[in-house]
Amino acid sequence: MTTDLILKNIAKHISLTEDEAAYFTSLLRPQQVAKKDFILKEGELCKYISFVNSGTLRAYYAVKEDKESTVMFALPDWWITDMYCFVNQQPAMLTIEAVEDSHIFQLQKIDLDTLYVSIPQFERFFRIIMQNAYIREQLRVIQSLSLSAEERYHNFLEKYPQVAKQVTQKQIASYLGITPEFLSAIRGYKKKK
Repeated sequence: MTTDLILKNIAKHISLTEDEAAYFTSLLRPQQVAKKDFILKEGELCKYISFVNSGTLRAYYAVKEDKESTVMFALPDWWITDMYCFVNQQPAMLTIEAVEDSHIFQLQKIDLDTLYVSIPQFERFFRIIMQNAYIREQLRVIQSLSLSAEERYHNFLEKYPQVAKQVTQKQIASYLGITPEFLSAIRGYKKKK
């Protein structure tokens, strides 16, 4: 599995020498994940942050045995983890599964901490990544409090058209906090317009 995409992702925010890039990639753990397989299950120690090289992942919280609330999706060139549990090295609150066959790179927490010391620029890189994630989640909360389900759905389609093509309507509904039936009604209404 080539590291070109992850190195391009990093180059958006910091510049690395060849030696620094080689050291960073030596810390990565490549994984092939089959559709519906898990890279993290609720209750497991969250040891890794993962970069999606190809495929699609989904992080969700099991509200009840038969109900899930999707927290986020991750497509190629995106990072994903249970951030609170990763940073604090605690059992995961989220489950992360492959929506389709995927190739990922995982970076262990202990290696990330070593990377911060060895190549201090990585603190800047991950600060930017975490700031962007925080901003995205804050906007999502505000939208869930202030917009109708139909408006949230249209915003989702505008902002993440590639995600909408890769995941099921049930998964989109769980991300939006509505039932699949209500999402079908919204989509049906939109087609009639």
